[in-house]
Amino acid sequence: MSMAIGAGLCRMPMPASVAAMRDEAGAWEVWMVAAQAGDGAAYTAVLRACVPYLRGVARRRLREPSSIEDAVQDTLLSIHRLRHTWDPERPLRPWLAAIADRRAIDVARREGRRQGREVDLAPLAETLASAGEDGEAASAAHQLRVAISELPESQRTALRLAKLENLPLAEAAARSGLSVGALKVATHRAMASLRKRLGASPGGGRDGD
Repeated sequence: MSMAIGAGLCRMPMPASVAAMRDEAGAWEVWMVAAQAGDGAAYTAVLRACVPYLRGVARRRLREPSSIEDAVQDTLLSIHRLRHTWDPERPLRPWLAAIADRRAIDVARREGRRQGREVDLAPLAETLASAGEDGEAASAAHQLRVAISELPESQRTALRLAKLENLPLAEAAARSGLSVGALKVATHRAMASLRKRLGASPGGGRDGD
């Protein structure tokens, strides 16, 4: 899996409008509130600032650097998808830590059954992260919701169980009513469709792709 998300965020300059707040107590919460309101610069700032923290959480459960970066990337995707569920009345770090810990557990499980899995979320995560860096996070989230809603029902179900909930293949197959083989095919087709759809969207690709 690529390390592009974490590495890309680390290389990004801190927006001038928020650079002075980097060491101020509560800055992450201020940025996240602004990000929830659609401020792309604040969204970039909070993601960039939290990457080292997310790595620290992942290191509690994972040893391999590549696995840690996988967990960070998956966490960034989850933050993007769930950012509007954070309650501004509560501290941000525990919310981030809970997501990061869950994603680290998921990576550990995925590593244990890598031979049984055929697709991963890295290309989709990179697409969403790129959109966030460009200040188009809200548009990317909308495009993702629309793209998922237009998938065939079997593919939506497979994607939700096997990727978003990250269930073991046997459990996901049992809950979906599909065989393990059919579930893997449906998941693969769903991911391929989403990558094609989002990659072709304005602002969703990368130069040279």
